[in-house]
Amino acid sequence: MQSFTELYEVERRYEELAHRMSTPDAAANADEYARMMRDYKELTPLIEEYRRYTDLQQQEADAKEMLAAESDPAFAAMVQQELCEIGRNLAQSEENLRLLLIPKDADDEKSVILEIRAGAGGEEAALFAHSLWRMYTMYAARRGWQCETISENPTELGGVKEIRDAVDAAKETMRLTGRPTLLFVDEVHRFSKSQQDAFLPHVESGLFVFVGATTENPSFEVNSALLSRSTVYQLQSLKPEESEVLLERALEREFPKLSVTEDARRVMIELSDGDARRLLNAVDVSCTMALERGMTEVDAGFLRKTLPATLRRFDKGGDNYYDQISAMHKSVRGSDPDAALYWMCRMLDGGCDPRYIARRVVRMAIEDISLADPRATQLAVEAAEIYERLGSPEGELAIAQAVVYLACAPKSNAVYNAYNAVRAFVKTDRTRPVPMYLRNAPTKLMKELGYHEGYRYAHDEPGAFAAGEIYMPEGLEGMKWYKPVDRGLEIKIAEKLARLESLNEEARKAGCGRRRGQGR
Repeated sequence: MQSFTELYEVERRYEELAHRMSTPDAAANADEYARMMRDYKELTPLIEEYRRYTDLQQQEADAKEMLAAESDPAFAAMVQQELCEIGRNLAQSEENLRLLLIPKDADDEKSVILEIRAGAGGEEAALFAHSLWRMYTMYAARRGWQCETISENPTELGGVKEIRDAVDAAKETMRLTGRPTLLFVDEVHRFSKSQQDAFLPHVESGLFVFVGATTENPSFEVNSALLSRSTVYQLQSLKPEESEVLLERALEREFPKLSVTEDARRVMIELSDGDARRLLNAVDVSCTMALERGMTEVDAGFLRKTLPATLRRFDKGGDNYYDQISAMHKSVRGSDPDAALYWMCRMLDGGCDPRYIARRVVRMAIEDISLADPRATQLAVEAAEIYERLGSPEGELAIAQAVVYLACAPKSNAVYNAYNAVRAFVKTDRTRPVPMYLRNAPTKLMKELGYHEGYRYAHDEPGAFAAGEIYMPEGLEGMKWYKPVDRGLEIKIAEKLARLESLNEEARKAGCGRRRGQGR
């Protein structure tokens, strides 16, 4: 997806214009005020769309976070559907922004949009079209004309065309040998949907033995049709002893005349953090530099001077990113403040935005503590606000405080479960009308029709409770979804609900409760 981060400055200029025009002396210079009004009017559609775009981006990020942490299948499906809708809106907003960013000037009537199509002429036609485009842009530059590429679709070299070539070669191999072709595709997540779809018939026919490698979660990045026809193997980080074997093998093969101390080997393994590629890069860089300096031995001191202090892996947007978030959330849920703090610091150490952690902490307070300790939600929100005021590193302490409080607080997911249950029920249930006595009656006609008739105003009842009243639609009178747990404040909530239910039962036995079809 295209980035429009540069529009932040445009938005700031837009807000400055609005502020300047609102000042008392803005209209003193009529020409200047007219110019500001013109600029403000021209920027308004762009800024409105940009704000919609950034809001959709945030919605998408929040939905992905929720989906990654969600264990309930029904709720996850709902979030996935919402994510698809956000994606469509985001794509449309991106297209709108791209069109709004087409340059404009005072001579717009002289502007020209040039479109060059290679058509179906293949690679040669694409190369000719590119040469033609270069010719026009160079001519425009010599004349001093402003020139901007609105969009381009380069030749499919390395894409579908390459797949077709591989298919032709595989068919020839199958004809000559009767054996399928092993097709290995690195970074398969970078292939578009159409490119991935191109594999399908040939995988199904047995022409290819398909092997795809990706650093992303295949559930989200690989087409479901291709994924369903594949066996997924997850590669794990190397253990220290496995890294030692790889390190020894690399030194023997590439640097047999160079001695590496045990401390230096330990440093290399620690800096690699279980990543074989990182380990081999460390070996290559350090040993090559040592040989260039005429050294015969590499020690830990030399390594620390030559190798960067590589951060622990925290690939934002990757599985490791969500795994650590999940670990922090589960540590809070499991009432382990030390583990929760550890995972939080791991995330910060890896470069995670503290604002993201703060949002997750608010989610934890709502989902896992809830009404067992309402103070938890308040503290989580305050921590997020404090970080916005103080920034790093002081503001991170407020988030840590909230994390520890949440981990130590009594736990309840009663509201979370009730919400999901009601959402699922409403989604499958028929549309039930609101009882007449619960409807508002702001007009005379509505009162004549029976709206609001028989409604019992709770504040006029003993204890501000209308015993025996029914607030559910017809057919759902006995439904109960919210079930308080026996922890924290929800103990008292459960006691109150039980007391109110007993009052309802007494009123109904006494004939004072509501009966369907009656006013009272």
